[in-house]
Amino acid sequence: MRKCEGSRKSLRADLPAVRAAFKLPWSNGQTEGHVNRIKFLKRQMYGRANIALLRLRVLKPS
Repeated sequence: MRKCEGSRKSLRADLPAVRAAFKLPWSNGQTEGHVNRIKFLKRQMYGRANIALLRLRVLKPS
């Protein structure tokens, strides 16, 4: 049970946010998807291109 204690304490500390996540109809899933896509592009282009090409790929996705 000791292994779960840290997770349990963390959930208890964030209990209002956890409850709100289940009760409210809003989600930040779409924002997280865009952030994930941008991070993927940055990793993919690391050391290969300049900021101008990265800007083009972020602003005009194919």
